[in-house]
Order: sequence, then C-alpha cells, then structure tokens
Amino acid sequence: QVQLVESGGGLVQPGGSLRLSCAASGSIRSINVMGWYRQAPGKERELVARIGSGGSTNYANYADSVKGRFTISRDNAKNMVYLQMNSLKPEDTALYYCNLRVTTTAYRALEVWGQGTLVTVSS
Repeated sequence: QVQLVESGGGLVQPGGSLRLSCAASGSIRSINVMGWYRQAPGKERELVARIGSGGSTNYANYADSVKGRFTISRDNAKNMVYLQMNSLKPEDTALYYCNLRVTTTAYRALEVWGQGTLVTVSS
C-alpha cells in the first residue's frame, strides 16, 4: 500500500556534506512520523532524526551525536522527507534507513521502512 524510495547516499570526505531523500507514495491518508535511522557495522540500529508531519506529531528531534550538523525536513505536501548532513565524520558511516509511520486510506496504521542507502565518510 505504501512504498518508499531513498536516494542520496554515497562516499564523502570528512567535513563534507550529503543530502538524503525519501519519497513516499501509495495509499496514504496521513503521515504521522517521518524519520531516519542508521546502522553501522557491528552496531545496533539507532535513531538519527525524526520529524512530525502535523497534528499531535508536530515536532523534530535528533540524536545527540548529530545535533548541530544534521537537519531533517519535509516538503509542503508531506510526502517527502530529507536529511541534510553537514560536517560529516567517519563515525557517521552507516546504512541509513527512511522510516515512516502512516495511516492508510483504509485507516490502517503502518510502519514502513526503506531499503537503506549507504553513506561512507572516509578520507
């Protein structure tokens, strides 16, 4: 019912910038929460940033490790979410996943994950 398409990952030098994009489509009545998670080799998946899409979820928050460097945003149609990553560090290297929590047109609550996009920060 709901599909995600991620893009923007790649190789970047420390101190560089990268912008991740996630587009949602399908039978969406509302998007309640949009976020980005990441998982580095040998590490647990962690929340990077999360943003509400209106209503009771009108907020944005970040992991302490990325505050001041990363910015999450959405378009005015609320069908895309972005992660602007600045001042990248080697420890930011991970597989980044888009995550949506939506209500479908049939009023079903769903959690949807993207396939992941790889970000590598290396000199």
